[in-house]
Amino acid sequence: MNSNQLKLIAVAAMLVDHAAVVFAPEDFPGLWLLRLVGRMTAPIMCYLIAEGYYHTHNLKRYMGRLFLMGLVSHVPHNLCMGYDLLAFWEATDVMFSLLLGLAALAIWEREGPALWQKGLLIGLCCLVAYSADWNYIAVLWILGFGMFRGSPALQMAAFSLVGVLYLLQPLVYGTSFPYISRLGIFLVIPLLLRYNGQRGRRSRLIQWGFYWFYPVHLLVLYLLGRVV
Repeated sequence: MNSNQLKLIAVAAMLVDHAAVVFAPEDFPGLWLLRLVGRMTAPIMCYLIAEGYYHTHNLKRYMGRLFLMGLVSHVPHNLCMGYDLLAFWEATDVMFSLLLGLAALAIWEREGPALWQKGLLIGLCCLVAYSADWNYIAVLWILGFGMFRGSPALQMAAFSLVGVLYLLQPLVYGTSFPYISRLGIFLVIPLLLRYNGQRGRRSRLIQWGFYWFYPVHLLVLYLLGRVV
């Protein structure tokens, strides 16, 4: 399974999840299943961000794309999810979590800084990601996928360990959807183990299409939700 195929699965799961947020009432019997499917998106995105670190020819440009899409996606995300548009410190989109996860992996891989310095900077990345969707969980997933690249068993062990933190989050923050849906993160393990290291078909349209799908579909769902 190549990265384009994994991205398509992530996009489909994202659409199902966000459509459920907008259109499904809280007492809808199948809501837990829709949100469970949606939990697959973030782990796949984190895995591919970590892979992207080792394949990119220009890390600064890669980070710049994520930052740009984070800015573009903030308003659609907060509109769709019902958050304050101006309060970046309260809620913003997942692109910032992905960006900070990429930064954390770059810090880890950089030669020179002492281990304690790396730990301090990575901790700062987790802290700054606090208000973003998937917050420090995404940062730690990207870091784990990158640190143990080449050892799928260790990657999945690190992913599962951070996944336990995700399962424990409702004890501190509460949860806005059925708790059982959180277990959907583990559905990605067999998919990621089938990754063949290949990108698949390459084109600017495909590359930017995956980026732009995120803010565009959020905006469309928000507008449809206002009409329906």
